[in-house]
Amino acid sequence: MKNVGIIGGTGYGAIELIRLLQTHEHMQLKKIISHSQHGEQIAAIYPHLTDFIEDPMQELQIESLKDEVDILFFATPAGIAKEIIPQLAGSTIQCIDLSGDLRLGSPSEYEYWYGKKAAPKQLIDKAVYGLSEIYPEQIKQATIISNPGCFPTSALLGLIPALEKKVILESGIVIDGKTGVSGAGRTPTAMTHYSETNENIKPYKIGKHQHIPEIEQYLTAQAKEPITVAFTTHLVPMTRGLICTMYGQLAKETSTEEVIKQYQSFYENHPFVRVREEGSFPTTKDVYASNYCDIGIHVDQRSNRIIIASVIDNLVKGAAGQAIQNVNLMNGWEETHGLHTIPVYP
Repeated sequence: MKNVGIIGGTGYGAIELIRLLQTHEHMQLKKIISHSQHGEQIAAIYPHLTDFIEDPMQELQIESLKDEVDILFFATPAGIAKEIIPQLAGSTIQCIDLSGDLRLGSPSEYEYWYGKKAAPKQLIDKAVYGLSEIYPEQIKQATIISNPGCFPTSALLGLIPALEKKVILESGIVIDGKTGVSGAGRTPTAMTHYSETNENIKPYKIGKHQHIPEIEQYLTAQAKEPITVAFTTHLVPMTRGLICTMYGQLAKETSTEEVIKQYQSFYENHPFVRVREEGSFPTTKDVYASNYCDIGIHVDQRSNRIIIASVIDNLVKGAAGQAIQNVNLMNGWEETHGLHTIPVYP
């Protein structure tokens, strides 16, 4: 049994970690650390956790972490993990960062897109990008994981097989992303106010979204050619769920049936990616509160394009679930452990 700590214990990502860890036989939650609310009971903030968490949230103390925790999840905003992880040097703690601090290989890129000082290059280079289905062997050897963003998880899982199989051209990729309001976090803003969000749909961060360089970096790595994408995100009036509908120019003559078979072969040993049969397309409800990514594909002969729809739950496969999946890989446990649950429906 490994002892677990969560830093940033009051956000939605942390709450999903707590929920999922309750059923994990190899991990035990020992510490919930909150800078702003240490000393309080988490059930006072989230009453649904009454009777599950007894100890109050704690203040960060690096030395006690080294002695008491084996695995540490950073469910924090960008800018925090990069300051704390170097202080754990010399310990055997496995660190999983759910923020974007270690996702971009270039410090200057991080500073441009995130507007913050980047982590030391040495730390960035030591972190492994935790896209579980694409980099499992690297994850198994890692001690620091940079957990992917929610939109990149959906987009990369949907696009990488098409690039690997040379189905689409490297240029002209368009990604239309839509997410529920929980993706914006718990702190209320004018954008997430009920009267602003209900019965409304909003494009946001056009041309400036911090997930753009992340998607481009890992598509480029897979294609071994520079890739630039047109990526637009939208906020939709639902609590959770995320869909990326993607468009690529066909590189060769093919059919929907043939591409689906290629995708099914690509993901046949990856239990959390489910590729739909021809004519079937996923909805966000199909993966609600689960660690699945469901993918639907259509080859449009008329426009010579492929259309790929990829759905995930932004808080599970897009955050806490994939983080636990990565820990399972890091420790040689069954990849599905603590995660193999039926999605909640309706």
